[in-house]
Amino acid sequence: MYRYDEFDAAFVGGRVAQFSDQVRRRIAGELNEDQFRPLRLMNGLYLQLHAYMLRIAVPYGTMSSRQLRKLAHIARTYDRGYGHFTTRQNIQFNWPKLKDVPAILEELSSVEMHAIQTSGNCIRNITTDQFAGAAADEIIDPRPVAEILRQWSSLHPEFSYLPRKFKIAMTGAPNDRAAIRFHDIGLQAVANAAGDIGWEVWVGGGLGRTPMVGKMINAYVPHEHLLAYLESILRVYNRYGRRDNKFKARIKILVHEEGLETIKGQVEAEFAEVRGGVLTLPQEELDRINTYFAPPAFQELAATRIDVAREAILDPAYGRWLERNLNSHRQPGYVSLTVSLKPIGGAPGDATAEQMEAVADLAERYSFDELRVTHEQNLVLPHVRVADLRAVYDALVAAELADGNAGLITDMIACPGLDYCALANARSIPIAQAISQKFASEERQKEIGDLKIKISGCINACGHHHVGHIGILGVEKKGGELYQITLGGDATENASVGKILGPGFEAEKVPDAIERLVDAYVARRESPAETFIAAFRRLGEAPFKEALYGAG
Repeated sequence: MYRYDEFDAAFVGGRVAQFSDQVRRRIAGELNEDQFRPLRLMNGLYLQLHAYMLRIAVPYGTMSSRQLRKLAHIARTYDRGYGHFTTRQNIQFNWPKLKDVPAILEELSSVEMHAIQTSGNCIRNITTDQFAGAAADEIIDPRPVAEILRQWSSLHPEFSYLPRKFKIAMTGAPNDRAAIRFHDIGLQAVANAAGDIGWEVWVGGGLGRTPMVGKMINAYVPHEHLLAYLESILRVYNRYGRRDNKFKARIKILVHEEGLETIKGQVEAEFAEVRGGVLTLPQEELDRINTYFAPPAFQELAATRIDVAREAILDPAYGRWLERNLNSHRQPGYVSLTVSLKPIGGAPGDATAEQMEAVADLAERYSFDELRVTHEQNLVLPHVRVADLRAVYDALVAAELADGNAGLITDMIACPGLDYCALANARSIPIAQAISQKFASEERQKEIGDLKIKISGCINACGHHHVGHIGILGVEKKGGELYQITLGGDATENASVGKILGPGFEAEKVPDAIERLVDAYVARRESPAETFIAAFRRLGEAPFKEALYGAG
């Protein structure tokens, strides 16, 4: 895991001191809110419906137990005892007092964390596959390159005031668990004909008002030239991106309006100018960063099979957890496991201070002091011995974190919605809670199988509703809240944007509407092995539309 060097420490310390003075001036009345707004946004501080919200970066989703304990301390000391993990592998605190923000930032700096560039028209937190460095299907651990990109993009003088916010996601595996095709830039590790590993580059993806699947702009960029290539893309975007209309300011609109070939030609021309220059990464620098991400001191263990069926007979809840929440590890005798933050009736992504401390303890004892934040609002212990699974599970039960529902209908994504967000048109959390309660039966969840529901409280799509197998979008209509339902979204390598089926539903009718969709799927699937998204693609929208609205 990366550790701050002297530059990092001075950089973060200087920003804390600077913003502390800006907060002092705001409280003293020397700055009004209009003057303070751009300053606070540069430091991840939003003004929401009821209070300030502080968004803290978790670079490429990797944390230590010490860092998670600090977040628990902040939740308990400066907030209301919990934090909210987001789809950008960040954590948000929804109730800090302005006067306490400098102290929070000081506390964060003591454990090598900050809130810089978690807001504003800049390059945001770079996200990765939550199983990076552990997954059995991985070509390369993307996190060393993500760290290089973090250093390159932090306070980049040319890209601090882009036409709009800019998001980069990376995966080192052929199975996309980072939704790279729905980011401004998506990077996927690939090997060329000689077997050398580099990066496939996708550009112009995104959700929000105009959802678009990204387009591949380059099939192979070597490590040493990746910074130069990304800088070329950012320069073209910074030069030609729409600044006259914020709804058309993202790079996806530029790519759509100008065409991929036109943008690619401009990027390649820029790349020809900068390639081989100061942005070329020397091998020794790559090697230096790679040493921070060296594999833990794994024990040499025989590959271990878990008899899930037997365990399920002895303890059904443990069997469900084993079946759903484990991911194959590249090291024999180890697994990665998902810690679900989606209890029945809970707010997706929320964790109490006590739960954070419990997970930190488990990471320290059983996962080489390492854990991950997922873009699906869960946590991961990436390196756990199979022999330790029962002990970890029992500790999670005690912390009320042992739901065996990863990837099931209750493992929903939901933004904070109108309960917190000043931009939202409708509530998201109560909808997620009601659906979760509707499908509380563990047998029912198992019968349904893999199904991703994603909920947003406004068109900005922080809940990724466009790429849910079932997506739910809250809209305002005649002063009330209405919920549109989309089907067929997918954030994997088989990327697709969901389609709106028809008129929206009042909040209290949404759970029953989802049940009708699920019943239509179960009745028409070819076998229990055919997932919801596969059945939708085979059947089309007609039977689902009929299930929602009736024939005719």
